[in-house]
Order: sequence, then structure tokens, then C-alpha cells
Amino acid sequence: MPTITSFINPTSFAPGKFINVAIIYNLITPLLMIGALILFLVTIVSAAFTYLTAGGNAENIKKAQKSLMFAIIGLVFVVSAYLIMKIIAFVFNLILPF
Repeated sequence: MPTITSFINPTSFAPGKFINVAIIYNLITPLLMIGALILFLVTIVSAAFTYLTAGGNAENIKKAQKSLMFAIIGLVFVVSAYLIMKIIAFVFNLILPF
């Protein structure tokens, strides 16, 4: 009966190509930034729709304002995290995608 080590070897199962953390960061960061932007835009549109259809209802207007505030705070966090990573990359002389 074959063992698991006979199936996993360098010829049948290529080793990972991630040499360091910067390469993983270069792959994941653009995807996360695009995802955050899409989530921000969806939240903005949802808050705008709630505000426009509130019809003078104070509860719905507060709900829309709260959603808008959380969307902006989330965007500030994402941009801040990106800037912190750029500063870390500059300090440690790493190459980042953008």
C-alpha cells in the first residue's frame, strides 16, 4: 500500500513560491483594496437609497446617516492601514505593488 510520502514529492507536488511576506502582501493587497472599495460603494448607495426613501421618517434618516458614517470610518481605516504598510515597507526597504 502506497504511503502519503510517495505521492507528495518535488516532482509531483511543486513547492510554494512565496519567498517572503512582501510577495504575499503584493498578491493580497490589491484584492483587499478592491473589496473594500466595492463594500464602501455598496454601503454609500444603500445609505443614499435609505435616505431618499425615508419620506421624512426621522428613524430612517438616522439609519442612513449612521450607515454613511460607518462607511466613511471604514474607508478611513482601510486607507490608514494601507499607509501604515507603505511606511513599514519604506522603513524595511520592501517593494510593494502600488
